Amino acid sequence: MLPASKSAYNATDTNKHSHPIPNRSYILSLLKMHDKALTRRQLAEQMALDSAEEQEGLRRRLRAMERDGQLSFDPREGYSVLREEDKIEGRVIGHRDGFGFLARDDGGDDLLLTQRDMLTLFDGDRVQVRISGLDNRGRQKAALLSVTQRNSEHLVGRVYVDGDSFFVRPENTRISQEIDIEDDHLMGATEGQYVVVALSGYPCEHYRALGKVTEVLGDERAPGMEIDVAIRTHGIPNTWTDEALTAANALGDYVTEADKSHRADLRQLPFVTIDGEDAKDFDDAVYCERNGDGWRLWVAIADVSHYVTPDSVLDKEAQKRGTSVYFPGQVVPMLPEVLSNGLCSLNPHVDRLVLACEMQINRAGNMTSYQFSEAVIHSHARLTYTQTNQMLNTKGAADKRTGLWERRPQIEALYELYCALSDARAKRGSVDFDTQEVAFTFNESRKIDQITPVERNDAHRLIEECMLCANVATAQFLEKMKLPALYRNHHGPQQKKLKNLRAFLASRQLQLAGGSRPTPEHFDRLLSSLSNRTDAGVIRSMMLRSLSQAEYSPDNIGHFGLAYTAYAHFTSPIRRYPDLLVHRAIRSVIRGQESGSLLRRALNAVSGRGGDPVHRIDGAPALTPQQSYPYGLEDMKALGQQCSALSRRADKASWDVEAWLKCDYMREFVGDTFTGTIITVTQFGAFVELDHLGVEGLIHISAMNNDFYHFDEHAQCLRGERTNETFTVGDTVEVQVDQVDMAQRKIAFSLSEPDHGAMRPNKTRTSKRSRQ
Repeated sequence: MLPASKSAYNATDTNKHSHPIPNRSYILSLLKMHDKALTRRQLAEQMALDSAEEQEGLRRRLRAMERDGQLSFDPREGYSVLREEDKIEGRVIGHRDGFGFLARDDGGDDLLLTQRDMLTLFDGDRVQVRISGLDNRGRQKAALLSVTQRNSEHLVGRVYVDGDSFFVRPENTRISQEIDIEDDHLMGATEGQYVVVALSGYPCEHYRALGKVTEVLGDERAPGMEIDVAIRTHGIPNTWTDEALTAANALGDYVTEADKSHRADLRQLPFVTIDGEDAKDFDDAVYCERNGDGWRLWVAIADVSHYVTPDSVLDKEAQKRGTSVYFPGQVVPMLPEVLSNGLCSLNPHVDRLVLACEMQINRAGNMTSYQFSEAVIHSHARLTYTQTNQMLNTKGAADKRTGLWERRPQIEALYELYCALSDARAKRGSVDFDTQEVAFTFNESRKIDQITPVERNDAHRLIEECMLCANVATAQFLEKMKLPALYRNHHGPQQKKLKNLRAFLASRQLQLAGGSRPTPEHFDRLLSSLSNRTDAGVIRSMMLRSLSQAEYSPDNIGHFGLAYTAYAHFTSPIRRYPDLLVHRAIRSVIRGQESGSLLRRALNAVSGRGGDPVHRIDGAPALTPQQSYPYGLEDMKALGQQCSALSRRADKASWDVEAWLKCDYMREFVGDTFTGTIITVTQFGAFVELDHLGVEGLIHISAMNNDFYHFDEHAQCLRGERTNETFTVGDTVEVQVDQVDMAQRKIAFSLSEPDHGAMRPNKTRTSKRSRQ
């Protein structure tokens, strides 16, 4: 027992206790001296603190030191000094039920954040924590040390009334706290309206967040409200600065003769664009011709890099957005529309600047050479997928009537090329999930009249294969030139997800080959075997979920899903910032400052095919690295992370809008019955997707009242305790729409019959609208 010296009590907070205890510095030095954890009793003994009052004071001080990040506490071992290496940083992921997780910066497993800690945090906040033990399910828990960065100063939500006070419930369901509105700062908003709130005080353990309404968006059912809310919830920039608009307008409406100079003139080639009926921004045009034992394919991509230069006003705006965001019936573009729909868009019958990729492809569907060039083209036609598919499936007379007769030879050549590329893709083992999308038809009030499946045809696939060729040529070029540029990487399945997938497949008497490291070919072989199965769609979905999300990085690891050793995004610089960066990288080689002989030797070294991979027009002025590509490896790493995050943000915003629209649509059908497929099973119920609508809802386990059901994780089913009946992923069920919760974007289903029985054929719904 070592009584503390007088100096141990010389702390500013000794007067807080009637029985002073040693200060924090002394406690820290004592723990460091022992170099191991000590319990509170052991610490009290070491400091000769015998009375109940002294021990209570010690308890409070230790708790305060733990709270302030000075000590770490383990219930089994006691207190120890919290080292810097024990501090973990990351991003908060909130859960609608009040708890949360920490996504660690070091890539370790997520940590559980308790409801108590989450009272002071918002989804997306950056924090510093320490590991505090395990919860009752064996998950590692985190104890909050500090908030290092708040995610946002503004939130979007709906106004609610509580007596004489108003509060806002955030639209982001991952934020469970409500925000009290300061007196006289409601801006005239009424109950139920959507508003934007500026936070004036963040939440703490005993007080809610405080805020002021800065914008009233309007009523829930106002046309377009779902998009307004999503844009503000996800922080998507949707307005342009005066400087950006001035810069865009200054570029003019037409390509100047000066801009056309020192470029390959491809205007005589009958390039065409093939896109959807509603498309307005045309990134790509194609031309194909038969050439000996194969085909020569040109893919011409809008040369945005000519107009949007590094670190310019337009570049900063594009980088901030990262991507165009596509909502049903509306686009938030990455570039001002005078560029995206005008000067940069490959509109028909006008000259446009492009970065062209000319490729030679043999009969086996393998690329034997490629060459990039700055060029000018003149699109000869704007075709749609529907028109192109009709040309592939009808006689020539139909073409004559539609005025498309002269395009038939080119379309036939493209189709022949597509067949060869498709065969090569199958041999390569590319994973083709071919997921089902839906389209919305709106009425004049922007309410959904109809949801219909989007049918992909050979015209879609034809263009997709052409774009893949250009993207692969790009990745090969970047890799061989050793340019610090962004690849589109796709990792193989993680072991935990792979284990769950194998267990699910085993419950269906299926097997995925490849052991612990299956290849894309193993995935594709299994997918190909599903063609005659009624549960093929669900199996595809489960296989897709086992794979990681694709991401951008300068460190090439290949693309698992497409079975490429190197892959990059080249074909959409109007709407994706990584593509614009890749264009700048290629252009930096075409217009590099090296002397002709040095450039020639460098290019010959990487070509290996007897031809140059780039074509530079004599007399084209050279560009300095600062003008064309002022990026190093570290710059690209940061840009890759940023672009990946912005791409995910866009996907989430689009998903939110679709979920809103689907819920709003299903309000009309409460009480009606539909046929659907179980797509996910959890401890609390089964999620069902309605056939042909893509609408998801939950049959909560409490609604399965004919038995007590247990969740079987490996078989992905709910099994009845008394009847032994199962609800399994892939089962077809008939459900009734019980409730639509717009605030939570949830749809509640119940089984339309007590006994779900065997598989049922699809049944046409009976809707309220049809009865009115």
